[in-house]
Amino acid sequence: MKKKYLFLLITLLFVRFTVFSQDDLLSQIDSKDSNTEVLAAFKAQKIVNLESTKLLGKKELYFVVAHRFGSVKDGFEGFFGLDNAVTQIKFIYGLGSKVSIGAGRSEQAYDFSIKYLIAPQRENGLPFTFVGFNSVGFNNQMKESNYPRMEFSDRMMYVNQILISRKFNDKLSLELAPSYFHENFVIDDGQDNSQFSLGMGGRYKISKRVSINMDYAAHLNRSSTSPFRNPLSLGVDIETGGHVFQMHFTNAQAMHEAGFLANATGDWGKGDIFFGFNLVRVF
Repeated sequence: MKKKYLFLLITLLFVRFTVFSQDDLLSQIDSKDSNTEVLAAFKAQKIVNLESTKLLGKKELYFVVAHRFGSVKDGFEGFFGLDNAVTQIKFIYGLGSKVSIGAGRSEQAYDFSIKYLIAPQRENGLPFTFVGFNSVGFNNQMKESNYPRMEFSDRMMYVNQILISRKFNDKLSLELAPSYFHENFVIDDGQDNSQFSLGMGGRYKISKRVSINMDYAAHLNRSSTSPFRNPLSLGVDIETGGHVFQMHFTNAQAMHEAGFLANATGDWGKGDIFFGFNLVRVF
């Protein structure tokens, strides 16, 4: 039980540290300036795998093609990951400047999501941006030939996250993502269907158009017999005329939330990682 609440404790410590790191915040609050929102903590919808606190503008439509090659550990036999690739196609639409909805499909899952602003970071005011993210997915890898007694409900997966970010300056932004997710079917018999993780990530801008990104999610109640690992991802964001092209390495090939949070298969220590990229077209 203690592990299940660890993400809450770390989140509170993060909030406490950041609040007290400000230079006498209350004395700086000005009624005229405190309503100014801090913008662009992140430039893309994803840090790498984790959702960022960025939301679409009203009536914006994003068409996203996300691609993960096979493991580079396969070497020449797997053409260094070019074989066994996985692709996700996703549409994201801004219902307003504070609410975005999405629908995606890969070989691994269908997923439908909503992301919404709870409260923005403000200059001389609230030091964080709070965003909610919820999704429901349908496992596309479960085949009736392998699971003859399978029911449709067995395919379902649910994810609930609170995304908490802070833009410290023009270069550095950090985020925490306490997460609860539920899989109606789990491969490991010892694994609870209801699972908890604490995601964390950040972005550091190294030039006007390029940033280094990283995210990681610690699974808090993983079964001791589980074959899976915590997802760790490193990437580069390149801004090109208002759009962002993302390239990265990760030990999780799955791109839907429940997939990479629960079922990362790669091992960085053994070079068992996946190269990938995200392409975004804005309409």
